[in-house]
Amino acid sequence: MPPKLNRKRAQFVLSKIDEILAWEQRKEIERDTHFVELGRYLCEVRAGQYWRLETLKSFDEFLERRFPESRRKAYYLMSIHEQLPPQVRRELKKVGWTKGLELAKLARSEGYAFNCAIWLHKAREMPTQEFKREVERALNGPETEPWEIVYFKLYKSQIPIIDRAIETAALMLGTDRSRGYCLEMICADFLAGANLDNGNPDLLLNSISHFFKFLPGEQRQTFVQQISEEVS
Repeated sequence: MPPKLNRKRAQFVLSKIDEILAWEQRKEIERDTHFVELGRYLCEVRAGQYWRLETLKSFDEFLERRFPESRRKAYYLMSIHEQLPPQVRRELKKVGWTKGLELAKLARSEGYAFNCAIWLHKAREMPTQEFKREVERALNGPETEPWEIVYFKLYKSQIPIIDRAIETAALMLGTDRSRGYCLEMICADFLAGANLDNGNPDLLLNSISHFFKFLPGEQRQTFVQQISEEVS
């Protein structure tokens, strides 16, 4: 059964969301301060199903109206609110939502072992990109292979499609995955389909190997057993 709709509270929360989103033209630090608050309101809209006040069918439809270009940022802000303890969320107004998302990844990964004080200090002192690299090292260990930043031109009409694809991949693979990793999985999926007939078997094998890693333990065993039976 859906929760009883508190129309007065729902109207207040929805108006606050629209008010915060209207601050898009303000300077960055002001936006970050309000977007931290926005994550809390979005979580409340989902839990209380306040979107019913606007005669919408789902929370996703509500997000599509408020975040027409990409819902990814909305989910990021909600993740910050859900994963970080209150004492950390209070400090996010000083470090911004981008670093807050990195802190949320750590909190989800480390659980009770998450050291709020140390990581908040690093978030305040480090530039954003340096802090993101520090978090990535903490989550994945030292980098074991060389890397590079790739630049290529996109038309504005292409960006929503690509963002939506990466956003969908992140929801499937886990929001702690980098955008580069999500893009790799999308390409692996394409190659797996493109190489079914008269393609490069090495590329197909590489794609299948990537997807195999996402199977739960029991399904991995079933997959290996089925392959073994077909080979024999």
